[in-house]
Amino acid sequence: MINILFGGNDKVFDGILTCALSILKRTETKEPFNFIFFSMDVSDLREDYKSISDAQVSFFEKVIKKYNPENKVQLVDVKPLYEKHFRGSPNEQCYCSPYTLLRLFADEVDIMPDKVLYLDADIMLNRDITLLYDIDVSEYEYAAANDHYGKYLINPGYINAGVILFNMKRCKETGLFAKARELIKTKKLVFADQSAIIRSTTKRKLIAQKFNDQKFLHKSTVIRHFSKRLFWLPYPHTDNIKQWHVSKVHKVFGYYQFDDILYEYIYLIQKFKEENNLC
Repeated sequence: MINILFGGNDKVFDGILTCALSILKRTETKEPFNFIFFSMDVSDLREDYKSISDAQVSFFEKVIKKYNPENKVQLVDVKPLYEKHFRGSPNEQCYCSPYTLLRLFADEVDIMPDKVLYLDADIMLNRDITLLYDIDVSEYEYAAANDHYGKYLINPGYINAGVILFNMKRCKETGLFAKARELIKTKKLVFADQSAIIRSTTKRKLIAQKFNDQKFLHKSTVIRHFSKRLFWLPYPHTDNIKQWHVSKVHKVFGYYQFDDILYEYIYLIQKFKEENNLC
């Protein structure tokens, strides 16, 4: 079974749905997928910090089972872990949201398999996911690619934590997650979870940029990560275009390679809204 881990609130539903569709449509394996969602409700911090809903999970499950009846989804409420470890920490109001910290609980969740691929929600598969998932990490805590900007601005080996292939057994042996949580509890970090993971690493495998391409889409690209990026024209500025912003994906990036995925997403998200009286 291929194990995929997502984390976030109900606002990431568009992302995990498009990402999962890209995985299912671009991968030829008959092996089933196990999608794990870490989520929580911390609406006391901010009104829109609500857990992925049961309706979203149920709809997602119906979609993935059409591709393979053995595919499954598991929702894990990690709020007790968040309250235990991070409530009131210096990184609670970090650069993105508290939900970026959720992957750091992976070693304390009983259902976690020995090997799991963590993906941010703003990810699209351009090629077969087994090209990444089958990488041997038996001697490492994880495999990850460079951060596109960090490798120039910080150091050549600086990684992006939006795509990480974890060897959970080794991570538990070295205490990677426990060390990262301690940093989150005690020090204000510029990139919170990413900084904590990097500083807590004992041994990692650096993989090619094609496994987490944050700026370009090449024929060889396995994963296109739609993270915030810098544009030079018509003037230097940043923009945070996600894959579900279909018109911008066409107009700004000129990408049409994902249209089979995105058009199915448009149909499905409308269906979800109709079924749940959200129109």
